Amino acid sequence: MAYLNKVFLIGNLTRDPELRVTPKGTAICQFGLAVNRQFKDESGQTRDETTFVDIEAWGKQGELVSKYLTKGSPAMVEGRLKLDQWEDKTSGQKRSKLKIVLDNVQFLGRPGGAGGAPAAAVDEAADSPASPERHAPPARGEKPAPPAAASIDEDVPF
Repeated sequence: MAYLNKVFLIGNLTRDPELRVTPKGTAICQFGLAVNRQFKDESGQTRDETTFVDIEAWGKQGELVSKYLTKGSPAMVEGRLKLDQWEDKTSGQKRSKLKIVLDNVQFLGRPGGAGGAPAAAVDEAADSPASPERHAPPARGEKPAPPAAASIDEDVPF
């Protein structure tokens, strides 16, 4: 039997990312995402429903999220569901919490700005030395930046 545990969400961060480091030096970034849904109720009125989701990003992904995203930043996250279970120390009751462990994140720009920051994708492959350098396309209405002077080869044979 095949199994699938994959989640895609687009929303806004509910708080600034919180970056911690394990004793072995691995970064863990935790943040919240608010995801909205619009629907019409029985009377035909449009209603909004917001779901708040906790997200955990490990390693380089977590470092990048904590560096570039803040409360209110729009982002698309891809990840997997994970159920944490523990026993409450004070009451002794069993507790559980469903969260998302991040696989990939896409920064969607600044909220409310038509000329906001360009989108940028971040994934594990982008950080490997063998992958080509990624450049985000210019935002609407912006002209593409000219190539850096250091990258122009003046000795072209034609």
